[in-house]
Amino acid sequence: MNGPEIQLAIRAEVAGDEAAIFALTEAAFAEMPFSDGDEQELVNRLRADGDLTLSLVAEDAEDAGRIVGHIAISPVTISDGAQDWYGLGPVSVWPELHHRGIGSALIRRAIADMRELGANGIALLGSNVYYPRFGFKHYPQLTYPGPPSEYFQALLLDGEMPKGVLSYARGFNS
Repeated sequence: MNGPEIQLAIRAEVAGDEAAIFALTEAAFAEMPFSDGDEQELVNRLRADGDLTLSLVAEDAEDAGRIVGHIAISPVTISDGAQDWYGLGPVSVWPELHHRGIGSALIRRAIADMRELGANGIALLGSNVYYPRFGFKHYPQLTYPGPPSEYFQALLLDGEMPKGVLSYARGFNS
């Protein structure tokens, strides 16, 4: 961790958080070389489509509840018919607050909440250095066409690992 620890309160998104989440997500992905530049719009599309299964914000408890992080979880489909699988992302943290544990706290909370909801697994497209610390890894039998396969990872929460091609919610394709 770099910089002083931030006292976080993690909660579900509520009405009125949309603008803060939009600005945060836009800033978080502005300088990312792998970004499509529309992650903030993606969150809005998922919300509009009713596909935000879980939308958590991290607030700085010592800064009037300023939203400093956000994570989205949405449903996915898998060609083998596996049920109760979800996609993680995007995860956003204000750039000046990176490396302070905000993203990690959001990911851990999201995994715990998805376990409680009865999810069988969570998939993501992301760093194969960062996400394994949470238990994510590449499974060759679960695929997502396009990006290099080592960046497509999953976390099995219950049952067996599916075998098939994963498709994200409609908002990812707009």
